[in-house]
Amino acid sequence: MAEYLHHARPADALGRTVFVRHFAPHTALSAARVSTIVADAARRADLGRVHAHRLRHTAATELLRAGASLPEIGQLLRHRRAGTTAIYAKVDRDRLRLIARPWPEGAL
Repeated sequence: MAEYLHHARPADALGRTVFVRHFAPHTALSAARVSTIVADAARRADLGRVHAHRLRHTAATELLRAGASLPEIGQLLRHRRAGTTAIYAKVDRDRLRLIARPWPEGAL
C-alpha cells in the first residue's frame, strides 16, 4: 500500500480516496468496480469467488487479532456506526471472552 501511495497513485488524483481510476480523470473507483477487480484477480489466481467485502472482513479480522481496537478498525473501514464494526468481533471468540460481562446471578 505504501509503495502504491508513494509511487503509483497519480499525483493529480482527485480527492482523498486511496484507489483511483488508472486513466484521467483520476477519480475514485466505485464500489462495484473494486469488487469486479477483486473478483477478476481471484478468478485468475484460481481462488474461486472472492469479492471486495471478503477482503475488508479479512483485514478487520487480522487487525483485531493483532490487537487493534474496534474504533481503530471502524475508522480504517470508514464505518459510521460502532455496531457495524462490532460484527467483525464475533469471529474472535477468545477476545470476546475477555470483554464479556458475567451473566447476572438469578437473571432469567
